[in-house]
Amino acid sequence: MFHADKTRDLLVEWMREKVESAKANGVIYGLSGGIDSAVIAGLAQLAFPNSSLGIIMPCHSDPKDKEDALLVAEALKIKTREIDLAPAFDYLTQTTGEEPKTMGAHNLKPRLRVATLNLIGQNLGYLVLGSSNASEWYTGYFTKFGDSAADLIPLGHLVKAEVWELGKLLGVPEKIITKAPTAGLWAGQTDESELGISYKDIDNFLLYRTGDPKAIERIEQLNKRSTHKRQMPPMGPVIRD
Repeated sequence: MFHADKTRDLLVEWMREKVESAKANGVIYGLSGGIDSAVIAGLAQLAFPNSSLGIIMPCHSDPKDKEDALLVAEALKIKTREIDLAPAFDYLTQTTGEEPKTMGAHNLKPRLRVATLNLIGQNLGYLVLGSSNASEWYTGYFTKFGDSAADLIPLGHLVKAEVWELGKLLGVPEKIITKAPTAGLWAGQTDESELGISYKDIDNFLLYRTGDPKAIERIEQLNKRSTHKRQMPPMGPVIRD
């Protein structure tokens, strides 16, 4: 049984310990308007009410995402900044000559976001919080060198259903809890449509190792295919006399 209240307190203390051991001043995170970043925001506000910052980073995004991010900010009383990454995205795709609607270009967006968080975070002495959860981490549903590139990943051991439960406890608006999870990479994109499987199937497999055989096959396929995302880059061999 998942204990949301105890987990909340444990994560808050864990974040404080990690920041203190790194001799950092606080934490910074992206605020997308989704449930995962909203829970990160709630935890960060509890752990560092005076030294945490949420960055809203639209990049040719659905305007509703910004509205939802601001809704979270108001509900949780968090400090935010907005930085439009569209000009940087346009400059890079135009100067490289790469088509802006390819998957490589879509994945450029989370990479620009994490670069922005590190730029601001380093100048403030803040650690960067990633918002990936256990269901995403196991299936590789994150961008390599993008949203996975963080100093701390507080939700890394929580399946999606537990993130939703923790969100309710933290006071995340119901609209955010019930909206379809999306990485916001393009209009109409959702996590589950890309994964080809539901979060419920993934959660059941991770927690109980049970489920529909086809669902389990898909989950294991995704896990195997994304192994490289969860590892440090391989280093080449050397010969010395």
